[in-house]
Amino acid sequence: MKSKVQLIPGALSEILVSTSDTKELTVADRYGLMAAILDEFLGEEEQRAINRILRSVLRGRVKIVDRLSRTVFFV
Repeated sequence: MKSKVQLIPGALSEILVSTSDTKELTVADRYGLMAAILDEFLGEEEQRAINRILRSVLRGRVKIVDRLSRTVFFV
């Protein structure tokens, strides 16, 4: 049985914004990028956003971190 990976709507733009703000790519971000890449109907704009993120990683502008996410919970 084949499992379908699906990206949450708006997640790619959120990943792009958060990585440009924090200069970090978390585990959750990487799974989001994987889901976007596996999407058969990925648009040209989304492809450019993914390429922008990956180029930033390659150039050392964005650091890959082992944290799950940047979510902070307040009580």
